Formats: sequence, structure tokens, C-alpha cells
Amino acid sequence: MAHNAQQAPQIGIIGECMVELFDQGDGQCKRGFGGDTLNTAVYLRRCALDAVGVHYVTALGDDPLSAAMLAQWQAEGLHTDTVEQIPGSVPGLYMIQTDADGERSFLYWRDQAPVKQLLQTDNTDRLTEQLLSFGWIYYSGITLAVLEQEGRNKLLELLARFRSRGGKVVFDGNYRPRLWAGDDAQHWFSEAYRRCDLALPSADDEKDLWGDAGAQAILQRLEAFGCHEVVLKRGMETCLVSCGGELTEYAVTPADKVVDTTAAGDSFNGAYLASRIQGAGIAVAVAAGQQVAGQVIGQQGAVVPIVV
Repeated sequence: MAHNAQQAPQIGIIGECMVELFDQGDGQCKRGFGGDTLNTAVYLRRCALDAVGVHYVTALGDDPLSAAMLAQWQAEGLHTDTVEQIPGSVPGLYMIQTDADGERSFLYWRDQAPVKQLLQTDNTDRLTEQLLSFGWIYYSGITLAVLEQEGRNKLLELLARFRSRGGKVVFDGNYRPRLWAGDDAQHWFSEAYRRCDLALPSADDEKDLWGDAGAQAILQRLEAFGCHEVVLKRGMETCLVSCGGELTEYAVTPADKVVDTTAAGDSFNGAYLASRIQGAGIAVAVAAGQQVAGQVIGQQGAVVPIVV
């Protein structure tokens, strides 16, 4: 369905949501739902409310857990008209374990996840036309990793068409080595950055993938790919933003406490985008991102209560 100029801006956020088990360390696990792009979608919606239409784009099964995911997303105010349900499939699963400093590690069970079929089904043409009617598309390196090669190619073709119509593409590198073989990640990330208007990378991820010597090398490489706006997240170090060739540095306010760093970058992205899509300046967007991320890392899990 096309969205006219009088409606709120619409964004399609493409990726995978999984069943989340948080290891509480006493033999018990807390169940939730999470995934990098889903986390961003939720925090974007919470920050923007009805000022931005947030559509989550994924594939699920027809099982009770998939139904529970859909119900939760709808309760958050996300649009689920871009979710495909594939009969007989069940969503992937991951477990979070954290150390004494709140740093997390993950175990995954996702090889048969239905999202692998995204952009490769009979629904692809309808979904493509719907996405082309939006103003923004967001996805991540994990999105690329979980898609089959045909799905990746279809996604890049879609993004090229989308940008030719004036749409804005946002990409978060979010590199996870275990999801990639050989040099595949560098190839696909290069193609993604060449079709990106706003990049939201993490310095650690970029260094792991490319071996960059430092922040300046990362920014120069992304600018060479053609990214107009680059927001380089560096944990508790200053956040660097390059926009139109102008570099600005933003201090990070230390969090009151760090319990679990899961979704720190995802929540920053959601709040940052909520501000930028509504026309706010970069300084306001960075402050919003830091304020939300600071709340998230003080609690357990990916999707947690926040005050905006």
C-alpha cells in the first residue's frame, strides 16, 4: 500500500527476530524475543510514537512462538503487514550469557529459521512494491548474513531501486564472524555500504572485519564507499559523526550501571533514527541515542522498559 505525503514517514526494518533465553545463572532462563533489527524497531517506535510508521520485515513460522512474537510486536505499535508466515517453520533461538562486567556472549540455534527464505517466496514481488513506497529502509550485517545468497541479491537490487526513487537506506554493519565464511563478509558489506545513505557502524565490528588501524581509517573507507552520514559508535569513547565531509565528536556520558550490554547499539540506532527521520539535527539525535542506550545497558535483556 502506498503512503502519501500527508502521512507520517514510513520505515521498513528488515531482519530476524529469535526466541531469546537469558541465562540467569541458577539453572533458570528468562524467555523473551530479540534480534538486532527488531530491537532497533522497538526503540525507534517507542521514541517516535505515531510520528513514524515502523514496519518490521521478516519471515516467521505458523507456530505458537511466532504468534506470540507477532502479538508482542503489535502491542509495541509495530506494523506487521510486512511479516511473512511460512507454514511448518519455527523461529530461531539464542541464549545470552553475561560476565561480571555485563559483557555478553551468545549461543545460537537458527540454521532452519524461516527468515532464510525472505525475498525468495511467492510473496517477494508484493513485499518489494510495498517497501518501495516507504521513505526509509534499515537493515544490518546480520540481516545479510542470515539471508541466502539469492535473498541478498534481491535485497541489494531492491535497495538500488529504492534509492533511485529518493528513498534513504540505513545500514548497521553489526559484523558477527561466526555467521560468515572466508571473505564473504567483506564482499557483501562493501556492496551494502555502496548502497547506503546513513551508516551506523560499531568501531569494534569494523576493525574486526577490515583490520582498520583506527577511527579515521574507518570513516575514510565508508566515505569512499559513498556514505553521506556515518555515525561511528565506540562504546564509552566519544561518538564520531561524519556528515557531508564534516567530522564532529560527541562525548559519551557514563552509564550509572552496566548490567547487560545487549542491544546497546541497537537502541542507540533506534533513538537516533527516530530523531533524524523527524528532522532533528545530529547533536539532538546523538543525545537521544545515548540517553536510551544508557537505560538499556542497566537492565537485563534486549527489549527493556525505558523513559523517553
